[in-house]
Amino acid sequence: MKTWFITGCSSGFGHRLALAAARRGDRVVATARNVEAIVEMAEPFDGRLITLPLDVTDAAAAKAAVAKAVETFGGFDILVNNAGYGLLGAIEEGTPGEYRPMFEVNVFGLIETTRAALPVLRRSGGTIVNMSSVAGISGGSGRGYYNAAKFAVEGISEALADELEPFGIRVLIVEPGPFRTDFLGRSVTMAANEMREYAASSRKHYRETNDGKQAGDPDKAIAVILQAVDADDAPLHLPLGPIAHAVSERKLASFRSDIDAWRDIAIATDFDQP
Repeated sequence: MKTWFITGCSSGFGHRLALAAARRGDRVVATARNVEAIVEMAEPFDGRLITLPLDVTDAAAAKAAVAKAVETFGGFDILVNNAGYGLLGAIEEGTPGEYRPMFEVNVFGLIETTRAALPVLRRSGGTIVNMSSVAGISGGSGRGYYNAAKFAVEGISEALADELEPFGIRVLIVEPGPFRTDFLGRSVTMAANEMREYAASSRKHYRETNDGKQAGDPDKAIAVILQAVDADDAPLHLPLGPIAHAVSERKLASFRSDIDAWRDIAIATDFDQP
């Protein structure tokens, strides 16, 4: 039996993963900023799933939630940093009041929750699952701020994987493509400043034209995440869905092309040997 601590359980992958873990017999600490939205989740599980309030941007709240998890279950061995939301719009269109709060949740919230959880995980070992995105693999027009936040998640996760290996703690970076959750409809905001110069590239209509039409089955995605958490040979990076894999392949090919084209010039930058 595993014990999970999951953030952002009011909707999307966090909600589905918490229920799937509890249904298979694991213990779950499900958290959300508005705990009232998730209290009913606990009812069928006879104490194996508890719900706690957690605003991930509040370091003290993260420590309190971790302490309550330890008090209830004695600890946990899987941390899932799932809380987050998206922002669409061109870079010039975004304002500090729009992009700074997104970074507070998606990046600094992940950091605060992880820092609060690490003393527990270092004692027991386990797994940190950081929910990234295909947007953390490759940047593109109209999603630059979200790209930046998820690229930060990727870098933090890779560093953590290296730092925590001696403690027997694994890191799994989940990079979903489009899946039919309520993320687009509920968890994506749009830059309010609409500039005609970016009308063709700011992805203003992406949400309304794709919400509810994504090809990805979220329950199949959850099954893969559970399989990876259970596996002895889980990867560091886990792109989910055919689009995420196609984007990954294009990124690798483009990166390789850039490296190869300028290799001889770019590496000739050391001091000349005497």
